[in-house]
Amino acid sequence: PEWSSPASQQLSGVTQTCATKAVGWDNVAYFCYLFSLEMFFTQGDESEDSLPQWPVLYFEVLSLDSWQRYRVEGYGSLVLPASPGLHMLTIPTWRPVELGTVAELRRFFIGGSPELEDLTYVRIPSTFKGERLSRLGFRTQATGSVTFRLCCLHQSRAFLETSALRQRVQSALDRLGGASQQSSVCSVLEAFQRARRRMQEARESLPQDLISTSASVL
Repeated sequence: PEWSSPASQQLSGVTQTCATKAVGWDNVAYFCYLFSLEMFFTQGDESEDSLPQWPVLYFEVLSLDSWQRYRVEGYGSLVLPASPGLHMLTIPTWRPVELGTVAELRRFFIGGSPELEDLTYVRIPSTFKGERLSRLGFRTQATGSVTFRLCCLHQSRAFLETSALRQRVQSALDRLGGASQQSSVCSVLEAFQRARRRMQEARESLPQDLISTSASVL
């Protein structure tokens, strides 16, 4: 409820059909499907105990054979990373199954399989209002995994304020450092001037014949 997106933002999509290739004992499909998502977070409750819930990405894997028969191969979900940067996430998938051999024969020869009416049932259904969610009697089967490569970028006004504060502190430190360096140079020059004046006063206080004799000896 604390997240929103622009009106023009597309929140769902369908990838292209991709042929699989054998990699070891597995059949792998490289979709390389690019998508971008922009979300805005507005914090409502600023208490310490409230933690923001990050958006969830739901996905469904379908298969299509040469007879144009569709089958559900798996469901899955992932929570978008809470830290910026590059993330490689591999999410396991599962699909609902029916008991008995007839259901598997129907799936193999005719196509079609049990599907979820609400895709959010992969995690917590959007219509669920209780405290405990029971999935007793719901039979599933592990089917494989999907790998996502996510590049996350975070922007916040707090980041800008922190950066500006650091720059102000750094500039203040630079000015303080320059002022201290300038004051040290001035103090050295003043000490040199004082020593020079004392030398001149001492020279003037000496007798003139002693100064001339020293000059002739040198």
